[in-house]
Amino acid sequence: MASHKEPATFDPNLIAAGFDPAAASADAVRKLGELRAAGNIDDAAIARALGAITDLSAAVMLTEMEQSASGALRREVRRALYRLHQRGVEPPAAAQPAAEREPLPSGISALMSPPDREGVRIIWLMRARMGGKIGRIFALDSRDEGLIACEASEVTRRELKADRERLEQNAGTKLVEVDGRFADFLLCDAYRRTPESRRGRVGSFLFLRAELIPTPPPSEFRHPVYDDLATEAAQDPSLDLLKEPEFLEWRLPEPLVKKYADEIQGAQESVIVVSPIQQRERVNEAIERALESLLSGDTGEQIRRSLEDLAYFMARAGRRQQAGWAVAAAAKIRDHADVKRDAFFQAWIRMQLGAVFAEEQQRAAEEPRLIMTPAEAMRSQQQRSRRR
Repeated sequence: MASHKEPATFDPNLIAAGFDPAAASADAVRKLGELRAAGNIDDAAIARALGAITDLSAAVMLTEMEQSASGALRREVRRALYRLHQRGVEPPAAAQPAAEREPLPSGISALMSPPDREGVRIIWLMRARMGGKIGRIFALDSRDEGLIACEASEVTRRELKADRERLEQNAGTKLVEVDGRFADFLLCDAYRRTPESRRGRVGSFLFLRAELIPTPPPSEFRHPVYDDLATEAAQDPSLDLLKEPEFLEWRLPEPLVKKYADEIQGAQESVIVVSPIQQRERVNEAIERALESLLSGDTGEQIRRSLEDLAYFMARAGRRQQAGWAVAAAAKIRDHADVKRDAFFQAWIRMQLGAVFAEEQQRAAEEPRLIMTPAEAMRSQQQRSRRR
């Protein structure tokens, strides 16, 4: 097979270990597989090399690596897959994570709510039992804290219907039917994200799950939204998405955005005289820095996952157009697109920063002010001078 490698700088350790950049693609991938199995070369260097080989076998190997990768390595693998995607190389369906292909036992179903203002959603995982009863796991999954509540029960179909109606009425939200495999992955992933100090509250989750599903907990799952909304994922997100209730309620944790909010507020209240144009430039620069930081690394992955899950929920709730906008936004993050000046993401981060400003103003109105900013002190001094 001919060599189809893009010009790239390969890790010197790969060359020293016998990797030949000029070799045929199949031979190059085979050698990288041998080096990975030997364990003497950094996997990130192997992933970068695979991303430069325009060949299906490179995409297959990267997909296999992704199944067990995490953190920085996983991001490196995804960047390599994206480079191949840009050149028209896609891994075959057979190379997708095993968790997606393995069927669950028969009778498994699930319901899910959208996340609330605090990023908490309801997930019911259910399995039909003998005699018409239904085994159910009722869980609360928090975007920031993992699994925060979990209990099991056995109910009749009539009781299940009544519970659903009562919950939807009291919570003011809707539960939609979702793929049981997807719900199972969400719960297992939430449990893994639960801090050790809080696992005591949900320590029986794995036992409760085993009562319903005897297979091992999945560690990987290809998000179904990209198959359900493949055409929409390739388009641009719409600003109209920000008018949807799930986005009006969505709040990033304040520690993640407060420093950018403070930077913008400082620019607007600076005692140094600057023109309105300069102020706008400072604000725009802070917003671009916020997007660059928040949409990369682990935080970027969490935001992408939230967008994917919202798109999936919207599609299941019959809101396909809005779901398409959400998955398009998620795909931008997945594909490492430059979104610092993207109209949707600019407006979204402004909403997040605006929420921080509003909450700070509310706290200020409720508490006596003991400390003033330099700008406030200057204005106060000027007012006192005028009264004299």
